[in-house]
Order: sequence, then C-alpha cells, then structure tokens
Amino acid sequence: MKQWLEDLEARKGLDRLTAASRRLVLGSYGLLLALMVYRGVMVTTDGNPLLPLVAFVLPLVLFLPSLLTRRPRGHAWLAFVSLLYFTQGVMVATLPGQELRGTAEALVSLVLFAGCTGYARFRSRQQRST
Repeated sequence: MKQWLEDLEARKGLDRLTAASRRLVLGSYGLLLALMVYRGVMVTTDGNPLLPLVAFVLPLVLFLPSLLTRRPRGHAWLAFVSLLYFTQGVMVATLPGQELRGTAEALVSLVLFAGCTGYARFRSRQQRST
C-alpha cells in the first residue's frame, strides 16, 4: 500500500492530490453535515427539541476550524470521527424504512474518511517538502 501511494504521488504530484482530496473532504463534509441536520430535525424528543440536532451536528462542527485552516492533524482526527458516523449509518440502514438514509450516511462518511486520510497524508508530505 505504501509503495502504491508513493507511485501515485510520483505520477500525479502532491499538489494535485492534495487539492483533489481537499475537494473530496469539503464535499462529503457538507453532505454529511446536511444529513445530520436533517436527521436532528426529524428526530422528536419529549424534552428539548434541539438536543438531537446538537448531538448529531456538534461533533462535525467542532472540526470546522481545522478544515478552514487546512491542518492535516485535524483532518486525521475527523477521519476517526467519521468512522463513528459510518457505524451509525450502518446501524440505521438495518432499521425498517430507513435503509436509504442509513446507506447514504454510511457511504458519505466513508468518502469523508477516505478524503480526510488522503488529505492528511498528502498535505503533511507537502508541508515537509517545502
């Protein structure tokens, strides 16, 4: 795997790979955030109606400063958090009538994971080379 990534870096270049993975991260992050806002709004509780929204959205919003400042370490941590959303999406997909929403959440979070790990690797190597 390491050799394949190094060959990919040599063929495509770090700048191009970093930009592509950044676009992937931003697109999937926005889509996952929209899915979580929708899910938080659709869940009803007896107590505070904002509680589900905050619970679903807050972990993603906490990584917004790292995304805006393009820090590789923040992207790496976001990759780990996206695996929690993947697990949640798989569990929701097993519920009757929720297959589409759960599958979408699992796929988007998997794309976010791949984009974040790629960005963390390529950006940190790019920073070391300059």
